[in-house]
Amino acid sequence: MLKIAIDAMGGDFGPEPIIQGLVAALKQNNNFTAIAVGKKDEIEPLLPKQFQSRVEILDTDDVISMHDSATDALKRKDSTIYKAIELVRDQKADAVVSAGHSGASMSLATLRIGRIKGVSRPAIATLMPTSENQNTLVLDVGANVDSDAKNLFEFAIMGQVYAQDVLQLDEPIVGLLSNGEEESKGNEVTKEAYKLISRVPNFAGNVEGSDIFKGTVDVVVCDGFVGNILLKTAEGVADTIGQIIKKNLKRSLISIAGAVLMRKVFKNLKVRVDYAEYGGAPLLGVKAPVIIAHGKSNPKAIQNAIFQAINAASSNLNSHIEERLSQYSN
Repeated sequence: MLKIAIDAMGGDFGPEPIIQGLVAALKQNNNFTAIAVGKKDEIEPLLPKQFQSRVEILDTDDVISMHDSATDALKRKDSTIYKAIELVRDQKADAVVSAGHSGASMSLATLRIGRIKGVSRPAIATLMPTSENQNTLVLDVGANVDSDAKNLFEFAIMGQVYAQDVLQLDEPIVGLLSNGEEESKGNEVTKEAYKLISRVPNFAGNVEGSDIFKGTVDVVVCDGFVGNILLKTAEGVADTIGQIIKKNLKRSLISIAGAVLMRKVFKNLKVRVDYAEYGGAPLLGVKAPVIIAHGKSNPKAIQNAIFQAINAASSNLNSHIEERLSQYSN
């Protein structure tokens, strides 16, 4: 049975939504147990009695806040995220989920759990909604602000294997994010990356930002600086569109009546752009699954982040990434 380590204190709203999400996951899946890392006196009252046998609490008071630097986490060995990562390092847990300081999670996972052989830098991957009722996997969206062509090549391999093993896609198509579809477009890094990724099966070449949301390809590769801006922009656009729709619907009785008739459409739209539906972002390239959830995660987001961790831990993702990278290094 899989065991998932949970940073129970790391989110913006304390342990309550995190433990509620954990309980929701426990209700739906009987094939895992959890270790909740945090303040026992705050966590224990949130756990229903019927689930207490499946949740071990590792008591610790120290929490890395969003105002702390990522390097602080390396020194604070009693912090929730440090202890959660150590559980995986010591093979007492199979995966870790944290809605806390993402920089701390990445740094500790890379240094304490370690990288997969052949991976220069881990990458954060996230799912973006498309108009085709599917998702596009985008990486990197924040682990690295500077990436070279070799890093982008590795991201392409990791993203494609994740799409196959975890998302269950057959022969996923990979695209390289650039400022035009032509091979000659891009900066020096993306031009060099194009040559390297061309060796990967099902490489579609350069894609533009709009292709992400059209579902033109299954995996889109970029560096973490561009990817993080893309992610934040997409979140902002989704919020703005929602606000515009709400304001315009209130302007007349006809609009209100139309909104009632379109209720199902609006509900489906909300589901498609809601980060909680995707749970969290996997940190690909480390030796065990690490899922980085949004700081403002609600219980549904935590539940889905846990399911992501279970799916990744149940797959042969890391060994397949290592095999594929080894294949191309020869």
